[in-house]
Amino acid sequence: MKKNLLKRRIDVATGRTPADCVIKNGQIIDVFNGDIYTGDIAIADGYFAGIGRYEGTSEIDAAGKFVCPSFIDGHVHIESSMVRPYELAKILLLHGVTCIVADPHEIANVSGIKGMEYMIEQSAQLPFDFYFMMPSCVPATEFEHSGAVLRSEDLISFYQNPRVLGLAEVMNFPAVSHTDEDMLQKIYDAYRLGKSIDGHAAGLSEQQLNVYLSAGIKTDHECTTAEEAIERLRKGMYLMIREGTVAKDLNNLIPVINEKNSRRCLFVTDDRHLDDIVSEGSIDHNVRLSIKKGVPPITAIQMATINAAECFGLKEHGAIAPGYKADFLLLDGLDSVILHSVFKDGKLMVQNNRLLNYPADEKQVIIDGLKHSVQFHEITGDDLAIPVKNEFANIIEITPNSLITKHSIEPVTLNHDGLFQFTEQVDHLKLAVIERHHMTKQVGLGIVKGLGLKSGAIATTVAHDSHNLIIAGTNDQDMLLAAKEIKKMQGGLTVIQNGEILASLPLPIAGLMSESNYMDVVHSLKHMDEALLKLGANRYFNPFLTLAFLALPVIPEIKLTDQGLFSVTEFRHIPIEASKPVDLI
Repeated sequence: MKKNLLKRRIDVATGRTPADCVIKNGQIIDVFNGDIYTGDIAIADGYFAGIGRYEGTSEIDAAGKFVCPSFIDGHVHIESSMVRPYELAKILLLHGVTCIVADPHEIANVSGIKGMEYMIEQSAQLPFDFYFMMPSCVPATEFEHSGAVLRSEDLISFYQNPRVLGLAEVMNFPAVSHTDEDMLQKIYDAYRLGKSIDGHAAGLSEQQLNVYLSAGIKTDHECTTAEEAIERLRKGMYLMIREGTVAKDLNNLIPVINEKNSRRCLFVTDDRHLDDIVSEGSIDHNVRLSIKKGVPPITAIQMATINAAECFGLKEHGAIAPGYKADFLLLDGLDSVILHSVFKDGKLMVQNNRLLNYPADEKQVIIDGLKHSVQFHEITGDDLAIPVKNEFANIIEITPNSLITKHSIEPVTLNHDGLFQFTEQVDHLKLAVIERHHMTKQVGLGIVKGLGLKSGAIATTVAHDSHNLIIAGTNDQDMLLAAKEIKKMQGGLTVIQNGEILASLPLPIAGLMSESNYMDVVHSLKHMDEALLKLGANRYFNPFLTLAFLALPVIPEIKLTDQGLFSVTEFRHIPIEASKPVDLI
């Protein structure tokens, strides 16, 4: 902060100089004491200068409203919204979120350093606070092909940027446990520079959790049970309570929250589709759900504001208090979190669900390396053939609204050549992951249960974390057409039925993000949902985002990479063909 601004803020606080703006008659939510009080709130140069009795150049009457700190998302992947930072900030502001801590490892897995630089640069001049954690695992494991490999020396220069807060979710636990040299260096670099280190403790035992903590990893967003949550809180971690599009963990974790531990808990969305943000919300949705589940409103607001700020050392965020950024909300209702107005740096940005004072879109040319990123050989029916000699196969079984899959062994239907084939009587679909970065001609094949398609095929280049092309289908012809459509669009989502393209959404930026405005993308997603229903897709979870996580080999129990079927439990590739289970012999 410049000296003259410091002086002016002090002058406003003393009353010698009128404030830029004063909020009067509102009920101020005190996140430090967990209560509510009244007073005039003086704002100077985008910061709160004082609370008491003040006069200002302009005044806002907040009678009948609650003055609440704006919300913070503690862990999110911008790319999962499928829009650029410019577009995401618009929709998040409409939901009272003015700050996120983002991990750009999706685009980094495709485009490496160029991708991270793009995200940081594109978010720099917006009326929104984008903070970043540097991807720790690109690729997530050595058992897949990604578009880039990031080593410790590739990350170190980024820490000089004040918007880079630390090292993002460390998901390669074996590398930590075995003190892999490069992983150790990444952790050490963040540690010696005083940066935060995020965890990814999916399925870790108590002993393995000790390893994580001894490495200085202090957060986890992968809790799915109350028992896991208690263990992490007991060991001094911050508990990130996630409510995304696929991973919906809030209901299971909220019963753990009490007045003794709530200040160690915060909300995250991780991966949330744009249409869900528009229809339900972001962190505001988490707050409302928590209140419905019995969490006191002010406690839920603490979790969405000051807790997240303190977790990441954001000393100027998360509270209505002198010296804090004037990022705040006016709420018409506390229990229902009804947004009336959203202010960023003391400036009115949203009123009555209308976005105000947002800068015009100055689209920049997407640099080489971010476009034309979908390159793979011509796929034929032979690439998709799955021979199963003894009729039993290792199956990826979907757990609805969860990233966790079940490893099942089941009999499958075969044709006269001994190849797996779909039948409407059994919910088994062919699954393929096709390497799309380096023309390796690598195709991983598997069988998935629970996606629910009765016909056709769906495909996307959003396939965590390496973002190869993933296709699920009932027949080879539609799967092959899906591959061609994805290559033509240079990334995106498509729905195919009987040789016809029912719906497509181009995502030309690294095969992950659209160049369109967010409402056009929402319209395309609605069209996509209508097409999915024609295929008989399951109505109770998002098929595309579920499909995207079937390629992530760090979430139990079984996944598919471009190199084949992968057992996360055993941390190795396994064949599709399986021995007959003992209980069936």
